[in-house]
Amino acid sequence: MTALRSSPEKIRIPLGFTFAALAAGIKASGRPDLALVEAGTGATAAALFTKNRVVAAPVEVGRAALLATGGRVRALVVNSGNANCATGKAGIHACEEVCRVAGKLLSAPPAEIFPSSTGIIGVRLPAQKIRAHLPELIATRSASRPSVLAFARAIMTTDTRQKIASASIELGVQRVTLLGIAKGAGMIHPQLATMLVYLFTDVAASARELQSLLHEACDDSLNCMSIDGDTSTNDTVLLLASGASGVRARDARSRKKISDALTAVCQSLAEQIVSDGEGVQHVIRLFVEQARSREEAMQVARTVAHSMLVKTAWAGADPNWGRILAAVGRCGVPIDPERVHIFIGSQKVCARGTACSFDEHLAHRHLARPVCDVRVRLGRGRQAVRFLTTDLTAEYVRINADYST
Repeated sequence: MTALRSSPEKIRIPLGFTFAALAAGIKASGRPDLALVEAGTGATAAALFTKNRVVAAPVEVGRAALLATGGRVRALVVNSGNANCATGKAGIHACEEVCRVAGKLLSAPPAEIFPSSTGIIGVRLPAQKIRAHLPELIATRSASRPSVLAFARAIMTTDTRQKIASASIELGVQRVTLLGIAKGAGMIHPQLATMLVYLFTDVAASARELQSLLHEACDDSLNCMSIDGDTSTNDTVLLLASGASGVRARDARSRKKISDALTAVCQSLAEQIVSDGEGVQHVIRLFVEQARSREEAMQVARTVAHSMLVKTAWAGADPNWGRILAAVGRCGVPIDPERVHIFIGSQKVCARGTACSFDEHLAHRHLARPVCDVRVRLGRGRQAVRFLTTDLTAEYVRINADYST
């Protein structure tokens, strides 16, 4: 069994980007809460956003800006500690004012400043604090490992650690670098996009090309995980390409190498997010196999992953396969129970929808590991998905019971 990936010791920084972070006083703790990434000569951009009908101001402003500019971004400004969601027109105006001031300081149009926020919902954004600290934030930006780490730290809320992944690939005699930075530990249930995820590369690509690459990378990574079944109001995945390497994917082989590298970065970030889930003790790699379509497999995976009875059984390392089977049965897919097989680790614990002989102590030991594999075979077709999810613990309840206070 392979371990989940963690933040790399070596951080590769794409050409054309600088990073900065500081404490602007948004968080009561006084921890860093304001971060910036600048693309000195601008970048092409693609993004995916939350499917929640309640949408935060920065999502509205950022989405409109990408449409207005045709996918051009000069800088990304992120604050943590305040989601700027459910704040009405005042929230939109505050977001636009931050973009206006940042744009003026960088000699860039306000529409090329991409805003992003994370934190508590329904509290007015202290835009004046952000505006006051923008000059210092911009003045301290650099293309260094400490600056990348500082950026990753400043966007955290209930996260316990930074989430960073990077890759470097060779295309002929030239090199392309990719870097991903994410935050997320709770309110995690992707619907096309998830949490806050920022991806940077120095490849030269159009906004349309980036959008295609981003969809492909997210499908089998950030869209295949869930911690608690909640879709955030602020979920954003943003991909920026500076073009500073001068490398363009001119053929199918080059494009595939870039796509594979971007997918690997996103898969690493997904694993880091799930393993840092609020109160998580066990990460479950849930494999749903022999479905008729990917959509069918995803429907089964989501139902199992969001079952409170299943998640609490996993918290106790209880090999209660009956709860898994019951979740499969109510997922809406017309499964035949007599074709369903369930495995915990390498052990078959349910055969054709009924009990079978297995070593319960060994299954318990497997579920007690930090990472456990659970496999559901539907006997309907050839499609499969791997879905990352977690247990549900008393610590998760404690963290979220007093989040706003």
